[in-house]
Amino acid sequence: MKSEIFTHLGRSEVYKAYQKAFQATTGLPLALRGVGTLQSPLQGSSYGSSLCSLMARTNRSCAACLEMQRKMEEGAAEKTSTIECFAGLNESAVPVRVGEKVVAYLQTGQVLFRRPSATRYRRIAAQFAEWGSPVDTAELRQAYYGTRVVARPQYESILRLLGIFAQHLSAVSNQIALQGASAEPPAVVRARNYIEEHRDEELSLAQVARAVNMSVFHFCKTFRKATGLTFVDYLARVRIERIKSLLSDPYKRVSEAAFEAGFQSLSQFNRVFRRVAGEAPSAYRNRVLVRAA
Repeated sequence: MKSEIFTHLGRSEVYKAYQKAFQATTGLPLALRGVGTLQSPLQGSSYGSSLCSLMARTNRSCAACLEMQRKMEEGAAEKTSTIECFAGLNESAVPVRVGEKVVAYLQTGQVLFRRPSATRYRRIAAQFAEWGSPVDTAELRQAYYGTRVVARPQYESILRLLGIFAQHLSAVSNQIALQGASAEPPAVVRARNYIEEHRDEELSLAQVARAVNMSVFHFCKTFRKATGLTFVDYLARVRIERIKSLLSDPYKRVSEAAFEAGFQSLSQFNRVFRRVAGEAPSAYRNRVLVRAA
């Protein structure tokens, strides 16, 4: 489930637009990183550090980078984490949560907090020599002294902006998962529309497959490939979005909202709501009503 949400977030227009604006405004790279993916997602970015690119050429430096990425992800399980490598470069990961679960990280950095120095350069060159890395001295010097320097207070402000965006991604993650792609097969588009029209009714996989003139087997395969979600999970997410709008009414009981949205039992509803939204329906309602007050 985490990987599916990560995929939808990475493909979403809201993330792509923010990434473009963030990079153009700050001059820093920004990438969405999956949970458990230790390779830095910033490698290859046109906004990234050329010094990092040089280090990525050698196995020993790659191993050091992977260890750094592991430590950064462990630190970001609770809050934004920033790690500095031996060369003085800093990277940060900002967690994106759905409920209490971290589903991805917004990663940026590859910057220095202090101006390049001859002492640090000699240390970096010595480390490359110890690794046996065949790096041109002039190229290494140019990469190090050309690394972006950002004052720590400014960098902290940038991370706060990423934190706000991470909260926004969390809030719209389910809506993003339900958005259709422009290149979807016509049958999938018709299926989405049919599900939306009949979401409050008792709806079966076979019923939707018949509505789009496909066999159940072929429909399952096509729908999953196009949306990244099974029919059952997609229907659950559609209904949860409907329930979220119903729960904004303080006079609507949770049980009423559940049955109105098509759930047949409260136990099933509570289980699905927690899985999709990451919290109990009552907790969600209280949070929304407090925010609106």
